[in-house]
Amino acid sequence: MKINILVFVLFVGLISSCAKVPITGRRQLSLVSDETLNKESVLAYQDFLKSPKTKVLAGTAEADRVKEVGQRVAAAIDQYLKTNGYGNQYNYLWEFNLVDSKEINAWCMPGGKVAVYTGILPVTKTDEGLATVMGHEISHAIARHSAERYSQTLAAQAGGGLLGAVTGNASQNTQAVLGKLYGIGGQLALLKYSRNQESEADRLGLIFMAMAGYNPEKAVDFWQRMSASKNGEGAPPEFLSTHPSDATRIEEIKKSLPEALKFYKPR
Repeated sequence: MKINILVFVLFVGLISSCAKVPITGRRQLSLVSDETLNKESVLAYQDFLKSPKTKVLAGTAEADRVKEVGQRVAAAIDQYLKTNGYGNQYNYLWEFNLVDSKEINAWCMPGGKVAVYTGILPVTKTDEGLATVMGHEISHAIARHSAERYSQTLAAQAGGGLLGAVTGNASQNTQAVLGKLYGIGGQLALLKYSRNQESEADRLGLIFMAMAGYNPEKAVDFWQRMSASKNGEGAPPEFLSTHPSDATRIEEIKKSLPEALKFYKPR
């Protein structure tokens, strides 16, 4: 009876804690407030920028271009969200910085804190390539993917708690084995969610770059260059990866282009 009550409470809590992703309309688990996560992100972003290991570039042509493209994409997103009734939910304080690093990387924290690494610029090549990357990373923030993954982790931990209650009278060795099995299963489930989020960010990123006046068809060229940049380096099997395979990603992007092109107005 006690376990049934715990399961019921957990189920009700999960069902009542859902949100919707703009444009895609996908329902997602939301167990953490945007305010809390955004405050933590601001602090983490400031710590990152102030770190002795971080070299932020400012005043260079590349740094200015990162800011220009980022602000243009963000402005288009803000306009869309306000026009469609999302304005009060996304009061982001956008910030774009170029970081001197050979790493091929870029990311966006909740609340609109963006970092682009110089290592990715030879792959982006053009403004459209840069808009592809930034549109994708910004989409993670707009879709609240960090909050969703955090919520999924909390839900997984809650499930683990229920598992512990069920096996509370078992030996310590039995509990340890079951705990490891649950942890493995939970981790694979979160990896699957992450791949779904990556695909959703690809779709939204195409739309956002199109809104900003960048041709979304050029995103295919960027991802092909990104695939070629790996120089045949091995990648984990797709089912164990947080990202779709290159081939899968490119094909899905091609399928999403007709939708994105509806938002495209060249500048």
